[in-house]
Amino acid sequence: MLRESSQIAGYKVQLSDVTSGLSDETHIPQGDLLVALSEAIVARDKDAIADARGILFQALGNDAVVDAVAVASAFHGFVRIADAIGIPYATAAQGGDAADVREEAGINEFYRITSSK
Repeated sequence: MLRESSQIAGYKVQLSDVTSGLSDETHIPQGDLLVALSEAIVARDKDAIADARGILFQALGNDAVVDAVAVASAFHGFVRIADAIGIPYATAAQGGDAADVREEAGINEFYRITSSK
């Protein structure tokens, strides 16, 4: 999804940034603010979420904040649903997910992935 949406939008994205933070290879407007919001959401830090939302609102406006939070919520929901119904990573997408994308993004190093090998 990230690779496709970045290509459609014309942004340059380094997939390894997913696990290691933004690099000079990634060029997304206000990417640092989007990362701050994402990190706050993952950390479940209500104060940091409110701060990041406010800063993002000032920089990009209400529609961008709604979009960013909706995307974060959707991804968070996908993982919870998969976990709740017991879909192991090894069978996600019927094994058809892109191995090169997993490797480039650093996903293969996640505990859940390495422990299921």
